[in-house]
Amino acid sequence: MSTLNVPPNLTSPRQDAIDLYKAFKGFGCDTAAVVKILAHRDAMQRALIQQEYRSMYSEDLTKRLSKELSGKLETAVLLWMHDPAGRDATAVWQAFQVSDLRGATEVICSRTPSQIQVFKQAYHAKFGVHLEQSIHNATTGDHNKILLAYIGIGRYEGPEIDLALVEKDAKALFKAGEKRLGTDENVFIQIFSHRSRAQLAAVAAAYNRIYGTELTKAVKKETSGDFEYALLTILRCAENPAKYFAKVLHKAMKGLGTNDTTLIRVVVTRTEIDMYYIKAEFHKQFGKSLGDWIHSETSGHYRTFLLSLIGTNH
Repeated sequence: MSTLNVPPNLTSPRQDAIDLYKAFKGFGCDTAAVVKILAHRDAMQRALIQQEYRSMYSEDLTKRLSKELSGKLETAVLLWMHDPAGRDATAVWQAFQVSDLRGATEVICSRTPSQIQVFKQAYHAKFGVHLEQSIHNATTGDHNKILLAYIGIGRYEGPEIDLALVEKDAKALFKAGEKRLGTDENVFIQIFSHRSRAQLAAVAAAYNRIYGTELTKAVKKETSGDFEYALLTILRCAENPAKYFAKVLHKAMKGLGTNDTTLIRVVVTRTEIDMYYIKAEFHKQFGKSLGDWIHSETSGHYRTFLLSLIGTNH
């Protein structure tokens, strides 16, 4: 469920384009006005505003935003201006440009097969290179294999599971990992990349029932590095995506300093999908609201923008 708060009496995209143009004019930008408009428009409305702005002023709105805004707010707003597939594509591209393999892995391994197919197309359209090629260039070994397998297979997205296969997979994973000396990584890659979310969650439950240990613990014990991170992301998103993202957000903000790249990526890409559930999981896990955490870790128009997206007004 989305947390985006769109006003009931919405102004037209044309009027929004005019109001944005006014906010840009003169000495300095009326940033508060820009945030007030864009943080309360859905993907379709943002696309229409961009069309109107271009036709009226013969200028690309995102280029103008890039000139008028700066820092973290600029990063967040520019990512927000894309449609969901464009956002995912841009987030992965940007992560690869700075060798943030965890960031790229998080996006790829937390998306559904249908989301992956659409954002693969957007990736190629925007950057002129196939996602597979970028993965091939940026990653190695088992990490490379799991990412390529994960984006190349169209998994089932429904709730039905194959009970006979569940037990077989649980036993195969135990045999490939905890039962032997060393790990047969290919078995992990095969099962984690081919099974639906419902199926993999059932495998994890069966693993725990049969062997008395959590599959996540087995993954941590048997694998390492970016490969381990990819497997854990796939598994945790199969079990509870909202809980997974709540933990990613908490990790980005806890301790000294905030990882704004991660904070922006998760808030902006999940607002229109499941932020309502992420907020609930965050409060359940950490005893404090996501809005309160963001409020204490950010400031200015950047803070206002993020809080508007998650549906919190301080």
